[in-house]
Amino acid sequence: MRTMAVVLAAGSGSRFGAAGPKQLRVLAGRTLIEHCARAFDGAPGIDGVLVVTAPGLEDQVRKGLASVAKLAAVIEGGASRTESTRRALTWLSDTAPADSKVLFHDAARPLVDQRIIADCVAALDHWQAISVVVPSADTVVELAGETIQRVLPRHALARCQTPQGFRLSVIRSAYERADADPGFAATPATDDCGVVLRYLPEVTIGAVSGSERNLKITYAEDLVIARALIGSADGAG
Repeated sequence: MRTMAVVLAAGSGSRFGAAGPKQLRVLAGRTLIEHCARAFDGAPGIDGVLVVTAPGLEDQVRKGLASVAKLAAVIEGGASRTESTRRALTWLSDTAPADSKVLFHDAARPLVDQRIIADCVAALDHWQAISVVVPSADTVVELAGETIQRVLPRHALARCQTPQGFRLSVIRSAYERADADPGFAATPATDDCGVVLRYLPEVTIGAVSGSERNLKITYAEDLVIARALIGSADGAG
């Protein structure tokens, strides 16, 4: 069974607050995209890596990933995360069997490790859809304006990370139903599991244990934390 990794790297990175695409920021000598692509390239369970990047960056990204042996293609993404996923699905539908496993990973998570990748690939032997999650260490509340309305039960809450994984036929079917829904554009999902939950409620989504190290680079200070995490790992040996 073929397993593909899709690195989603077409975002604008507007919250990062720096000039230039966030996904091309350098961390420990490599761009965020390269960190992600190399992680999947080194994973035994991954057969190919598809990178979806911002329009106009395809050639630059392709050159930067020249040493990634499993790189299948670098394609142009869309204006939103869901549109980039759609374009990846179009490419995959032309090249991969319907029962293929597909892992979607945000380029903003450059420290994904081999244990998480392997666990995601293995979990798709038992589930049709999975998400990487970490328990919430903080109390989470529901707000209305500036007031707290409800304290949510922390034991039942988790924070989602990526990769999120699917059988290709399942995620493709979810997006086909989303495309047929005129209301989807008004309330788009923030991730691919959200699309499955909305349009394929009969599909159970499995949970794979994540890691606090698998952080998302959203703000400039997150890059500082990532540098420290890489430094601590280098010094551990």
